[in-house]
Amino acid sequence: MSNEDLRTAADAVLARLVGGPSPDSGGAPPGGPRLREDQWRAIEALVAEKRRALVVQRTGWGKSAVYFVATALLRERGSGPTVIVSPLLALMRNQVESAERAGIRARTINSSNTEEWDTIQAEVAAGEVDVLLVSPERLNNPDFRDQVLPKLAAATGLLVVDEAHCISDWGHDFRPDYRRLRTMLADLPPGVPVLATTATANARVTADVADQLGTGGGSDALVLRGALDRESLSLGVLQLPNAAHRLAWLADHLDELPGSGIIYTLTVAAAEEVTAYLRHRGHTVTSYTGKTENADRQQAEEDLLANRVKALVATSALGMGFDKPDLGFVVHLGSPSSPIAYYQQVGRAGRGVAHAEVLLLPGKEDTAIWNYFASLAFPPEEQVRRTLDVLAQADRPMSLPALEPLVELRRSRLETMLKVLDVDGAVRRVQGGWISTGRPWTYDTERYAWVAKQRQAEQQAMREYATTAGCRMEFLRRQLDDEEAAPCGRCDNCAGGRFSDNVSSAALETARGELARPGVEVEPRKMWPTGLAAVGMTLKGRIPAGELAAPGRALGRLSDIGWGNRLRPMLAPQAPDGPVPDDVAKAVVEVLADWAKGPGGWASGSSDAGPRPVGVVTMASRSKPQLIQSLGARIAEIGRLPLLGSLEYVDGAETAHVPRSNSAQRLRALDGTLTLPPALASALQEADGPVLLVDDSTETGWTLAVGARMLRRAGAKGVLPLVLAVQG
Repeated sequence: MSNEDLRTAADAVLARLVGGPSPDSGGAPPGGPRLREDQWRAIEALVAEKRRALVVQRTGWGKSAVYFVATALLRERGSGPTVIVSPLLALMRNQVESAERAGIRARTINSSNTEEWDTIQAEVAAGEVDVLLVSPERLNNPDFRDQVLPKLAAATGLLVVDEAHCISDWGHDFRPDYRRLRTMLADLPPGVPVLATTATANARVTADVADQLGTGGGSDALVLRGALDRESLSLGVLQLPNAAHRLAWLADHLDELPGSGIIYTLTVAAAEEVTAYLRHRGHTVTSYTGKTENADRQQAEEDLLANRVKALVATSALGMGFDKPDLGFVVHLGSPSSPIAYYQQVGRAGRGVAHAEVLLLPGKEDTAIWNYFASLAFPPEEQVRRTLDVLAQADRPMSLPALEPLVELRRSRLETMLKVLDVDGAVRRVQGGWISTGRPWTYDTERYAWVAKQRQAEQQAMREYATTAGCRMEFLRRQLDDEEAAPCGRCDNCAGGRFSDNVSSAALETARGELARPGVEVEPRKMWPTGLAAVGMTLKGRIPAGELAAPGRALGRLSDIGWGNRLRPMLAPQAPDGPVPDDVAKAVVEVLADWAKGPGGWASGSSDAGPRPVGVVTMASRSKPQLIQSLGARIAEIGRLPLLGSLEYVDGAETAHVPRSNSAQRLRALDGTLTLPPALASALQEADGPVLLVDDSTETGWTLAVGARMLRRAGAKGVLPLVLAVQG
């Protein structure tokens, strides 16, 4: 087939994909759907030349059209199915629907449809599937990697790596599962074309992706890197005094924004706060976070696609993979830590409309939240070496629950680290867990330090974006090394601001009330973590009812934009110690009053009401002893309760390190460090009711669990935890 005929066939597939008449159907109007030249060049390279291609183009350029059209053409020529490695379920759902419009049979294998895997694999083997979408996590599943992947690689007609920037740890969204693609690439038969696509890669990430995908190093790969301007987007920034003003602005101006859209927040807590407030103000919004159940996520996506809601209030869980061409706006309540991540998220808007609004409402809490997420980066060398040593000494594969008690890493961070080590060849995931390969491994100190430095530079760039007097789109394009970057003529700095920063007194008053409302429930720990025997502790199973804390209360979460903004600087490690501030003490009293009157509260009058607390006990504090002692005293004074005493540290233990890591390590560090003074023990024996246990904050809940167990075993009839803040 000549290139001219191939181009005609490609345009015909495109027409089916977009739902229009094909150019060769006789009824097609002049100027009907046709591939752009850069799209056609990529398809020609894949289908006619069987080359590898890396496409770095803005969101909405039409990357999915390239691989669907190429798939149809390759399948007509007898090639095997296309395998698309895709990061998010939302993206998979959109792509399956798009493929069906073009007559392409697409199936997906991911964590949400495990019951269908065997059927789908049989369909692939029978040649009944044109496109198989696979989540990157599948690539490192032992069964899939060892049994399915080799057969899939041998039969693949086209390999597509979507959101390919995830393969590079130089970038903002590195995912170690993507590194497993190197194995699949090595197993592909000669002449199988490969397409890698992304909208968010600067020059360094582009080079790294090309190298890791085997498309660099002087090969004849085609690299298509286009201009990144989004002509439909009008960018703006509103500098508002505080979180209450930002919420009030949304309440007053949300209906002025075109169509429906997305409101991004930096944390789950903030997303829930914003959703509750906007609903209270009469707006139809739904939250979408990493904690949202899959079925609820899908319903939220469908509601936004159908314009049944004005906005989704979302975290970065909705960052990639959501395709709504007529999305009219994206608002960020707080700045992402990277201009590249920001460009990616705002790129969801304006793909199929002439104009979309993009607004950033930065907050004072942004830096603290950035620093928290940065603390979850690749662990220091000693922690990595400790994990490798444990695996090397094991006589069988170790699961994450078995490994976790022996290393100072949380489960999610441990798993991410193991995936990196797996790609590096130092460990391997097998049935039953992880094993050491015994291969030498070098900690790339220079690379990890450079990545950390790059993160700091990205944070500074976001501060500069928010304050620049220059063109905002040009700023973002330069951050992505777009050589064609130029003033856009549309942003607030180029064309003037389109939105006032005024807020109504009514909206501001209700926003302040919403954010000032104190009180968060603190769920007690009910089960001891697994694997404690490995660290010399005999605790296991369910915590006995007679040693259990009751559900407690906190003034707020450090990650929210209400009390979190007040408590975060006060509880920071470097913050000076001192008596509890009056406004904080007053708010704690409000929490206690609401707690007492709420369901099950001792003053609620309900049939399940618990007994009123009869005393106050404080928890020894390493960093804020004055704060906790004064808080306990104020609660005792206002509640007319006796201050019974304090759980203290044994001699020398007050300086012991309690790792900010996993549950087993925290419990091991706490073991034997607390003591119950005789006077407190005597007071508990005489107390005829539960006691309030007061602490500054809780992160995992284990300090409260250990303290409650000691108090209950000493005779306390119940323990009601009360803390200033829930961390995280």
